[in-house]
Amino acid sequence: MKDTSTSVDRDKEGSSSGSGSHIWVMRRVMQVTMFLAGLAVLWMFLYNTASPFGIFPAFSHSINAQSSKQANYDPKLESVLRDASMKDKTVIITTLNDAWAEPGSMFDLFLESLQLGNGTQWLSNHLVVITWDQKTLARCLVVHKHCYQVETKGGNYTGEVFYMTPNYLHMMWRRTEFLGSILEMGYNFVFTDTDIMWLRDPFKQFYKDTDFQIACDSFNGNSSDLNNFPNGGFKYVQSNNRTIWFYKFWFDSRNFYPGLNEQDVLNNIKMHPLISKMKLKIRFLSTSYFGGFCQPAEDFNKVSTMHANCCVGIENKVNDLKILLEDWKKYMALSEIEKKESHPSWSVPQLCRTSFERAKERNLIN
Repeated sequence: MKDTSTSVDRDKEGSSSGSGSHIWVMRRVMQVTMFLAGLAVLWMFLYNTASPFGIFPAFSHSINAQSSKQANYDPKLESVLRDASMKDKTVIITTLNDAWAEPGSMFDLFLESLQLGNGTQWLSNHLVVITWDQKTLARCLVVHKHCYQVETKGGNYTGEVFYMTPNYLHMMWRRTEFLGSILEMGYNFVFTDTDIMWLRDPFKQFYKDTDFQIACDSFNGNSSDLNNFPNGGFKYVQSNNRTIWFYKFWFDSRNFYPGLNEQDVLNNIKMHPLISKMKLKIRFLSTSYFGGFCQPAEDFNKVSTMHANCCVGIENKVNDLKILLEDWKKYMALSEIEKKESHPSWSVPQLCRTSFERAKERNLIN
């Protein structure tokens, strides 16, 4: 007679073992699933915090464009821009504080360059001077007709603002924010630092069908190469949804790079995938036309602007820019044949080079 109890017990053991194995597999599947879900959430969080606009660029784009249409702007600013603009709603903008507005200082040299330049005189009619204080506004209105005092939002920029100090950083970011609002108002602009001498009409050298074009401290020969190092002191920007978005993106990126100025932050974000996804067209301007003390425009027959960059201190800038304008006057006094046959060179920088090297030694600049 068979022992059926043993057979039954084995069947029960097999059934119990199979059930336990199934439960174990299900638990492992759930654990793996939860782990992968956690990784996905972590990745989304990191991606989101790595970008001022997170993982929804298209959404942020539409929100920004919508908010810009609803924003209210100072009627005085609207009036100044309207009076100064070209037919295509383009204005030239510079910013000015009390230290740079003193008679015989930077602002006078800037205006003088527009009068001495080759075909630049008409451009002063489209120049809007943004001042940081009431005293500078009053001085501006004595010598120029398109002046506007911007709200500083807590900053004090009346005296000389030294490079990379907290006041300097606040001023640079306030300027970036303000320029973004100009785009929202529908105006294209050429922004120029006041320590840039305008020697020829730059519009003839700007690229067509480009959203954002900017000068360089050092140009590598390829205007489309993002490895060029930009200089925020001179740029030509078209007003459209891409540039309005970009200026918001740029301004908000300051929170992710504390202690950096707008130029260094731009250098950090210029290759961000969101910028290429937004199809923002960026070009870098050649120093052969848009030169400076860092990398001079050597051909007097081509140069459009010269910037007192790679220079520290207003007195040094003023000294060397005066020498530069004397060089330019001598060139302009030549006949057309002499201009083509001669090969003049700049006498500068002198004090600027020394000041820059000393500042580098003291780790005040990179």
